[in-house]
Amino acid sequence: MSGGTFDNGFEAVMPQDFPAFQAEGNAASEISELSKKGYALLKDDRTDEAVDAFKQILAIEDNNNYALVGLGDSERKQGRFHEAIEYYSRCLDCHPGNNYALFGLADCYKATNQYHKAIEIWEQYLTHDDRNITVLTRVADAYRKIHDFKRSKEFYLQVLGMEENNAYALIGLGHLHYDFKEYRDALFYWTRMLESNPQNVDIRVLTSIGNCHRKLKTFEQGLGYFERALEMDPGNFYALFGMADCYRGMNKQLRSIEYWNKILEIDPGNKVILTRAGDAYRNTGDYETAEKYYNRAMDIDFDIYAALGLALICKSKGNYAEAVERLRNLIRSDEKNHRLYIDLADCYVRMHDTQKAVETLQSFQKHGIRNHAVNELLEKLQGSRPQS
Repeated sequence: MSGGTFDNGFEAVMPQDFPAFQAEGNAASEISELSKKGYALLKDDRTDEAVDAFKQILAIEDNNNYALVGLGDSERKQGRFHEAIEYYSRCLDCHPGNNYALFGLADCYKATNQYHKAIEIWEQYLTHDDRNITVLTRVADAYRKIHDFKRSKEFYLQVLGMEENNAYALIGLGHLHYDFKEYRDALFYWTRMLESNPQNVDIRVLTSIGNCHRKLKTFEQGLGYFERALEMDPGNFYALFGMADCYRGMNKQLRSIEYWNKILEIDPGNKVILTRAGDAYRNTGDYETAEKYYNRAMDIDFDIYAALGLALICKSKGNYAEAVERLRNLIRSDEKNHRLYIDLADCYVRMHDTQKAVETLQSFQKHGIRNHAVNELLEKLQGSRPQS
């Protein structure tokens, strides 16, 4: 018999002896097996089969939390975030506080750039588990995305307080400070990340450190990090760009050309790089080659910097009237670009027409923009004019 025996000799009837309980027990066992099967299939990227297993669970028990989370995970894994949100939300309606549903829902909001909603869900999760490093770094990341510097830093530092050299927090703090143009602080955290794991260097850390040096204009120091990155990946765009830009900053135009052209070998239709290469050739005095690069960029699509480069070549060749015409056309399409006014004024100065140079700079000031370079040149020109 399936029952036990009391001391008085009467046989005890156990719950599983009732047919209803047996059915319930069988259902629970079947749900458990289907759940294990579904998650195993999901792990093996057999998503359609996993979905089938989870839906079989719902046929047995409507609103089963394992099935709803599993279906949410299936949709999220396929990038169908809105469908995933529906499953996670349905789970939370029936099972408030389910950590897996909260986690999945927040990740979906993050993936669809709904960072405020993601933060709200993750902070709800943290009321159940306030020392979950993965969630803390996600919250910090989300605050960084909405440019809340203070809250983002608080969460990253909370992670570092629990795990001194947590890679996600160090990298996140680097990005946070970089986004807010605090390049020295960004350099501190990214360098700390590099020093904490020197044997397993992430190429993105190397290029990020190099970029800090570019922004700080410590170009020679930046070169070393970009070189290390290129040893790991000779075709890495960011490392090649960093090398070229550092050499540009060091006024080693021929070396910068070498790296601009390496990028163009990989991506010949890159308009920005064609213009940068054109600038480098122009600065070496090779106007013919510079024109070819600028025109290649312009053939792809109008580029104001390529057009400016062509105007500056005219000015360098002494073709001031053509340069003036080009620059005036550019100003019509970009009225608040101070550099165009300065170059146009300089053309007038070279044509010995100081009055027009002054008027050019004054027309820029009428836009209500304060620019030190414009003001300085204007004061210089007004001081050089003969008094009437």
